Amino acid sequence: MARTGLSDAARVARWADAALRPGRDGVNPGGKGALSDVTAERAAADLGLTPVQVRADWDTARLSGLIEVHGDTARPGWRLRAWSRDDSAVLRGWVALFDAWSLAYPEPADREPAAVAEVVSAMPQVLSFLQLSAGPVPVDQLLDLLGQRVTELRTERCEIPYGPEPEAAPEPAEVLEPAEVLDAPLAPLLEWALHALASVGALTYGEGQATLTPLGSWAVWVKLEQICVAAQSPAGNIEQSAEDMLRGCAQLRPNAARAEYRAWLAARPVGGAVTELIDAARGEDALSRGLAFEALRVVGAPAEPDVRAVVEETPLRPYALLWLAEHDGYDPEDAHEVLTRAESTWLWVDTAAAVADHGEAPLLVRHLESAVQPTVPALLDEVRAVGHPRTVQVLVALAAAHPDPALAKAVRRAAFQVHTGGS
Repeated sequence: MARTGLSDAARVARWADAALRPGRDGVNPGGKGALSDVTAERAAADLGLTPVQVRADWDTARLSGLIEVHGDTARPGWRLRAWSRDDSAVLRGWVALFDAWSLAYPEPADREPAAVAEVVSAMPQVLSFLQLSAGPVPVDQLLDLLGQRVTELRTERCEIPYGPEPEAAPEPAEVLEPAEVLDAPLAPLLEWALHALASVGALTYGEGQATLTPLGSWAVWVKLEQICVAAQSPAGNIEQSAEDMLRGCAQLRPNAARAEYRAWLAARPVGGAVTELIDAARGEDALSRGLAFEALRVVGAPAEPDVRAVVEETPLRPYALLWLAEHDGYDPEDAHEVLTRAESTWLWVDTAAAVADHGEAPLLVRHLESAVQPTVPALLDEVRAVGHPRTVQVLVALAAAHPDPALAKAVRRAAFQVHTGGS
């Protein structure tokens, strides 16, 4: 169903991939990734559509991630690249469209933005009710539920006037219940919301009732499951920044840490979470760098463009290359083969820095066994050459921890040579 629902958007996205490349007859998107009139007419002629249909499909492609907009430039998203080979990419694209339902259909022009925002905030409860009902629900019943939820939201915000209390006013002739006050303005907004959700394929709407489609029911169930996962965070780091969350996971076992990553990710939009994790990886803490890429493994395919974008950043390059290799199907035990000798050595020093900062001395000694070099002298030669900023501290810590006096002496000498710039 997701593939069928997005097929028209994918068609326009593939056309754009071919026609909007630099040098192709001057056909370009307009500002902020919107289609210009010339481009829309060209696409309509090529695809046998009207310009209105092209614009609608283009907007769907943007909302579902088939097209990504960077500034004024539009380019194919990873979901378009994976369209033919990865059903999960198609499904993720539809979920992104479902999340953006309020942008997929024009909102009533005569309604205050605050009222529209209240309805958007209240609709998850309406959708949950539809999901639990597992069948058609009268719109009047949904309107009553929407009114109750909007009232709750206003109460939670404590919308009470501030300042001096006004003089007592005469009792009104009739006291209206909240639902009575809200019915009139909410009815057209509920109709808009149901039309918008129907336009993305989440429900069917007609004859005074609404019914979730199987795809819509699945999406609501997934959202409820994510909320439950987020509520069960084992270490309580959901509200922390990425850096603090990773620091909190440093002492957890791998399975517990992955559970924490999943809970943290479930509470955030994927794009923002990936950006936070990569920013945390750019910090000075080598352990956080490694853990950030472990968390990105939990994210999976949606993180690919961002990971690929940091491949040329020296501190992140080995981690990014390993992540991409595993994403492309390499066995994790063989993924290191994509690294050059220098990249492997850099990663060895970075990991040793993490162990020196957060681990115990025996772990640092055992870390020697993971080096690609066959001998310690060869390792020291290449460590000196790779230029990692923590090389001296790592070698000093290793010399202090190693029980073999001769080897410790050689490591100290190497540290001194790096520190003084000697050879």
